[in-house]
Amino acid sequence: MTHRATTVFGIAALTVALVTISAACSSSDSSKNSGSTTTTTKAASSGSTGTLKLDPDHDYGSKYADGILPVGDNKYVTDADTAKAGVVYLCHAPNGTAGAQAAGPWFINNGTEYDISKKVAVEGKVEWDASYSMSITGDQRVITTNDLPRDHTTGEFPVQPTDPAYQYDRNPNHIAAQSLTYTLAASPKVATTPSCVGGEAGVMLTGVALFDAFDAGGRDAGAWEVQDGCNGHPQMSSEYHYHTLSSCIHDTSVNTVIGFALDGFPITGPKVGTDNILTTSDLDECHGITSTVTLDGTSVETYHYVMTEDFPYSVSCFRSPANQAPGRPG
Repeated sequence: MTHRATTVFGIAALTVALVTISAACSSSDSSKNSGSTTTTTKAASSGSTGTLKLDPDHDYGSKYADGILPVGDNKYVTDADTAKAGVVYLCHAPNGTAGAQAAGPWFINNGTEYDISKKVAVEGKVEWDASYSMSITGDQRVITTNDLPRDHTTGEFPVQPTDPAYQYDRNPNHIAAQSLTYTLAASPKVATTPSCVGGEAGVMLTGVALFDAFDAGGRDAGAWEVQDGCNGHPQMSSEYHYHTLSSCIHDTSVNTVIGFALDGFPITGPKVGTDNILTTSDLDECHGITSTVTLDGTSVETYHYVMTEDFPYSVSCFRSPANQAPGRPG
């Protein structure tokens, strides 16, 4: 099933063409990665601040340095009043069929945790012809992408029977170019009440879509689903996407923008300094914080989401309203 959604939040419209939020996830095809980028820069400000502010002098530690992560199965709410850090505020409860067929040997402690170092990845190094551009005109940021990664390869999808990943997640889907245009607020404002997430959460500067933390059945996608070496995989619409921080995004500093949420706020990595990494417990209920980031070539203080190693990984609710197509990702 394919949804064409036009979303209006405040003064900005979000048009995401051919975005499918569906149950299963997978791909195969090979071209050459030759993404082109045109960017118009303009200083932007978030206006008001979020609920938490980064203290650059504080030692946040490195809680998950051992790679043992909590499993976030069914950690969601569907009411703004119950939104809190560590859960995802969903527009609708998951009602689809989950992607992975079996729990991998990386699950430990009766399935409450998983060891990321033991998780398998889908094999293959497929190159793609990527297309990506970003520009700012007035109060709108426009990102256009074909959803193919412009600076890394992908695994081979559908997952091959000879791939060790096949025994856990037989993702049958292909990766194919999409036609995605995101028209976002260039200067979003923090709303009093958070808004729900409906599957797709944002777009990364790699050109790849970002989905929330769950598979179609409400299980922790980072724990259950088997992604490729860059932490991506396709769904039924052939849309390649991430659920977690891609290991192929190398600058994960908290002041470096690596993507944008559908409400227009930036997304950054979690690194404050050496062995000083933000985790979910350091962030607000939408998985964000206010600090100084480099945005469009200018240093600004703004609310932004943080991609962490631990669940729920990224945007867990929107700080500024953002309507979305209904459904669940895989």
